[in-house]
Amino acid sequence: MCRSIKTLRPPAMAEEATADDIRAAALQYVRKVSGFRAPAAHNQEVFDHAVEAIAQATEELLDGLEIRGAASRRAEAPAPTT
Repeated sequence: MCRSIKTLRPPAMAEEATADDIRAAALQYVRKVSGFRAPAAHNQEVFDHAVEAIAQATEELLDGLEIRGAASRRAEAPAPTT
């Protein structure tokens, strides 16, 4: 569908996807689906909300994926200290 969105999981990316990588992919997706590179002022709020919702869903997806031979992002994250 949108060839400029790159795969964000290992081993396609040598390093872990950053928040900027995830947001850029979400923005590309919303642009493609909406047909707008930049929305009109009256559509800006819903456009921005869609980008954030898709970025959040992408983050959850990447955190939950189990790649054979590699740990999930969640498992690699340091445990929170209290």
